[in-house]
Amino acid sequence: MADAIKNEVGSFPPGKKITVVFVIGGPGSGKGTQCSKIVKHFGFTHLSAGDLLREEAKYDTEQGMMIKNTMHEGKLVPSELIVKLLLKAMLQSGNDKFLVDGFPRNEENRQAYDSIISIEPEFVLFIDCPKEEMERRILNRNQGRDDDNIDTARRRFEVFRESTMPVVQYYEKRGKLRRVDGAKSVDEVFEDVKAIFVQLNTQANQGGNVSSAQSNPFKRFLDLFCGCFGTQEATN
Repeated sequence: MADAIKNEVGSFPPGKKITVVFVIGGPGSGKGTQCSKIVKHFGFTHLSAGDLLREEAKYDTEQGMMIKNTMHEGKLVPSELIVKLLLKAMLQSGNDKFLVDGFPRNEENRQAYDSIISIEPEFVLFIDCPKEEMERRILNRNQGRDDDNIDTARRRFEVFRESTMPVVQYYEKRGKLRRVDGAKSVDEVFEDVKAIFVQLNTQANQGGNVSSAQSNPFKRFLDLFCGCFGTQEATN
C-alpha cells in the first residue's frame, strides 16, 4: 500500500531536510487559530487533515461521498486515504516545513504515516483544553460546518478521548510532546506556542552552523589558527 501511494503521488528527494510538527487537540481546542499564527511568524505550511478531507468531500465521487458520510457520523476516515491526501498537499506546497493539524488522530493514522511518509515529527504540539470550553467554542463559532452541532461534537469528544489520547501518550513517552494550556486566551496560548517554536529555530540554526563548519576544513583551520593566535596575544 505504501509503495502504491508513493508511486501515485510521489515522494520527497532523498536527503532533503523536511520539518514536520504535528498539532493535536480536541475539537474546538483552537488548533487552527494557533496554526495560522505559527505560519505567519515562522514560515510553516499549515495542512489540516480535516480541511483536506472536507475539500475532498465536496466532490460528487464515491470517495468524496464516503468521506462526507463518515465525517457526518463523527467517525474516522481510513488512514491510508488521509496520509495520501496529506503527502500530496506537502509535495504540492513547495515548502519544507509543515504543521500537520489534527493528525494523527489514532494509532492507525500514526502507523500509516510512519509507513508511507516516514518523516519523524520534530515534536507534537498538544493544545490541552477542557471539554466544557471546547464544547462552548464549537457551538459559538457558527462556521456552517456539518459537524458543528452538539450531538456530533459529543461523539467527536468521545472519539478523541478513546483514539487520540493514546497517540498523545505515545509521543509523550518518546519525549516528543509539547503541551500548552488551550483554555487561555488566543494571545496567551500563542505566547507559550511561540516559545516552543523559537527554541526549534535556535536548535536548527545551531545545527546548521555545526554542519557548515564540519563540511569546510579550511574554515576549521582558520578558526583554529585565529583561536591560537588570539590566545598568544592575550598572554603577551
